[in-house]
Amino acid sequence: MKKFLLFVFITSLSNHAFGQTTQKPFAPSDLNFIPTLSNPALSPDGKWVAYELAGVDTAKNKSVTHLWMQSWDGKESIELTHGTESATAPKWSPDNKYLSFLSERESTNGSQVWLMDRRGGEGKKLTDIKGELADYAWSPDASKLVLAIKEPENGGKTEPKTPPVIKIDRYHFKQDIEGYLQHRRTHLYLFDIASKKVDTLTAGENDDASPVWSPDGKMVAFVSNHTADPDRNDNLDIFTVEARHGGAVKQLTTWKGHDINPMWSPDGKHIGYLRSTSDGEYYIYQHDVLCLMDADGKNTKPLTLDVDRPASNPAWSKDSKSIIYLISDDRIRYIAQYSLADEKVTKINDGKECSFENLIARSDNNWVVKMTNPYLPAELFALESGKLRRLTFHQQQWLSKVKLAYVKGFQSKSSDGTAVSGILYTPDSLVNKKLPFILFIHGGPTDQDEFEFDEIRQVLACAGYAVAAVNYRGSTGRGLAYTKAIYADWGNKEVKDLLGAVDELVKEGIADPDRLGISGWSYGGILTDYTIATDTRFKAAASGAGSALQLTVYGSDEWVMQYDNELGAPWKSQDKWIKLSYPFFHADRIRTPVLFMSGLSDFNVPTAGGEQMYQALKSQGISTELILYQGQFHELEVPTYQVDRLQRYIDWFGKYLK
Repeated sequence: MKKFLLFVFITSLSNHAFGQTTQKPFAPSDLNFIPTLSNPALSPDGKWVAYELAGVDTAKNKSVTHLWMQSWDGKESIELTHGTESATAPKWSPDNKYLSFLSERESTNGSQVWLMDRRGGEGKKLTDIKGELADYAWSPDASKLVLAIKEPENGGKTEPKTPPVIKIDRYHFKQDIEGYLQHRRTHLYLFDIASKKVDTLTAGENDDASPVWSPDGKMVAFVSNHTADPDRNDNLDIFTVEARHGGAVKQLTTWKGHDINPMWSPDGKHIGYLRSTSDGEYYIYQHDVLCLMDADGKNTKPLTLDVDRPASNPAWSKDSKSIIYLISDDRIRYIAQYSLADEKVTKINDGKECSFENLIARSDNNWVVKMTNPYLPAELFALESGKLRRLTFHQQQWLSKVKLAYVKGFQSKSSDGTAVSGILYTPDSLVNKKLPFILFIHGGPTDQDEFEFDEIRQVLACAGYAVAAVNYRGSTGRGLAYTKAIYADWGNKEVKDLLGAVDELVKEGIADPDRLGISGWSYGGILTDYTIATDTRFKAAASGAGSALQLTVYGSDEWVMQYDNELGAPWKSQDKWIKLSYPFFHADRIRTPVLFMSGLSDFNVPTAGGEQMYQALKSQGISTELILYQGQFHELEVPTYQVDRLQRYIDWFGKYLK
């Protein structure tokens, strides 16, 4: 015994001396220590990558974003901005002299463009724009900016002491975060850096977005909907405007679906862009296809239609000979390249058990990418001839202190024979006993769970649960037919897929059939309601930002165009709406204790959706609670609320499953 105690003492002393710490399971409070990296921008000389890094200011209970700069060789990492005000949207001036960014510091008119001299010194405010500055881009000669500005409230006049009445006359009249929509439009403006003169580029009863300069600086391409009533369709097209006041506007695309994300080739000969797969059906179930056209809009050609998978994040090579892009496949996003010369597609990186974002060309074979996997939140990597080299290491400090759950893929079959893919999280790699189980469902529905870092499922698994993510029908990554399978038939095939996955994990001896839980947010919350109204074996549920009485969401949320196109007006198709509202109308079948959660300012899936189900269960004596996060939209933004939600999951499921 004495020898054992001496060994423990020496080991403890050694660990302390060398700074070693015992790893603890990932817990809700650890969310405060995870930095969020986004929006990388490569300097024109290719030597530096600027990017945003957001962290939690626990004293102010908010997230603050600052700019960092990482050298391409990986040797230097520099924080560029400091303080309590965020800095976002870094962009390099084409002459390599300045780094610009957006910040609300020293401004009473919202975000403004700031300039930081690369040779050193403090940043200086460049613009003082009234209205909301939504986007900006440098001209090729670095003498101008194109600004996308949303018209100011109250016409830019001082707000009266008594808030004015809100007049609504639009078909699509509300939007999460934005609130009630009136007629404040977003248009493009030219800003001369030397004189600070502002000239109007576009106008009218439409919104203009995504401005990009032609390489010669003569034109600006942008995206807009010029139909008679833009609220009633998704017919976004690509236009160009001469880069001068009163310049001529030309429409390049005519697809009745959406054409978005225009990008000029460096030689100015072509424009690459993304287009929805269909020009007739409602867009939510469509995939984006990478397309190419001449700079004048002629010779349009889809490049990825045959892949039958969504394309995203396209970027040109420096020599204009190829386009690199991402393809969302089964639980991953891989990197592919299209060659203009031979029209061949090459897979650059297969994305094995990881997920990519943000592709930026450094040279013909070298790129900057953002990558995440189940054990690593997003970091920047250099992609050199298909091989990855890590550039940033912001996640290392907090990761060294926590023990993460084990993650692996699995397959299941639904009752109708459909093959379904999922991802399983367990406290350890070795599962030698049945575990309490939580099915945590993704939202969308047109999204997919990927091999990326997922803090919610990680925390739940580290609390002792087996946790499953399931890409039910309606998800992306399995082809257009798989995504559209739930069209106007919600809560049917998805529930079969979810239950089939549960059956498989019970069969494998991983999920304890007597301790099953279910949860999700947004469409995941909606599917939670559908599932517990179908199957009573779940002992606990947590439904976040969901709805069940679908009849009541018409006119109370932001999805009116989807309802009119997919379901039809309620007064014309009452039977369909009632059928899709079965969790409420069959609430007497539910036996599962449910925790309902919602942001009180949510216009995406309003709080009423949870309140109605809470009341229905409460009226029957079913154990239930309703948690309302004040001032929050569809996604929770306040750090303490994010931690609170995770802890409530653990407490609620612990009460019924452990």
